[in-house]
Amino acid sequence: MAVQQPRVTLNDGTSIPQLGFGVWQVPPDVTQRVVGEAIAAGYRSIDTAEGYDNEQGVGDAIREAGVARADLYITSKLRNGSHVRDKALKAFDETMDKLKIDQLDLFLIHWPVPAQNNYVEAWKTLVELQKSGRIKSIGVSNFDQNHLEEIIEATGVVPVVNQIELHPFYQQRDKVEFHQKHKIIIESWSPLGQGSALSNPVITRVAEKHGKTPAQAIIRWHLDEGRIVIPKSVTKSRIVENFDMFNFKLDSDDIAQLAKLDDANGKIGPKPVDGNFLF
Repeated sequence: MAVQQPRVTLNDGTSIPQLGFGVWQVPPDVTQRVVGEAIAAGYRSIDTAEGYDNEQGVGDAIREAGVARADLYITSKLRNGSHVRDKALKAFDETMDKLKIDQLDLFLIHWPVPAQNNYVEAWKTLVELQKSGRIKSIGVSNFDQNHLEEIIEATGVVPVVNQIELHPFYQQRDKVEFHQKHKIIIESWSPLGQGSALSNPVITRVAEKHGKTPAQAIIRWHLDEGRIVIPKSVTKSRIVENFDMFNFKLDSDDIAQLAKLDDANGKIGPKPVDGNFLF
């Protein structure tokens, strides 16, 4: 029986498992195996994207997993070069063909790509797809406040989530107030800092205090802070380990210690305004 993990209620009334499994940088040829192992470990939320080139493996895994489709939550993201409506509709059709599902739980605009300046049109297309019933919930990824304000002003529709880089060395606390005001849930990608945080002495001490690994301590920090978190691994033991989150919590001192690790220059990935690459 799957662990009864917490779910986060979104601003459209739906809910998402708070702990999901990310497949960024998971090679296509191992995606089916890795996602199958994640589902077997208890994950019920899988996060992929058109730009990852592994949606097919995710689709194969969820069909072979022996878990009811209604018990799984599948997220994908719109390709950067497909923000114009006709291209976005075509890209979405290709996503659904690869996943081989009738309805997607959550679809995100992957990057705003401000140099193209088509993210408002992309958002209008996602609203259209949601109204047609093909997507339950819609959101964005890597959007700054001005991008969010533009799409909300243009449509009146508020994204349910904004998936952004967030880890102990880059906590983005300046974004919290705006997101809370609009009931946009922050979803953390690269939640472990791509492994850079695992040897930090502060994190190591917090982990040892609870009899957990550094990765577990960091994931628990995200959960305790109310964020959705999507760690990734291709190693079965770590996939299982990263799901073992529901028998401990961090205390206020732990949270305070981790807060001190924040660094305005700690970003690893590209900035939203630099996201002009296409995939």
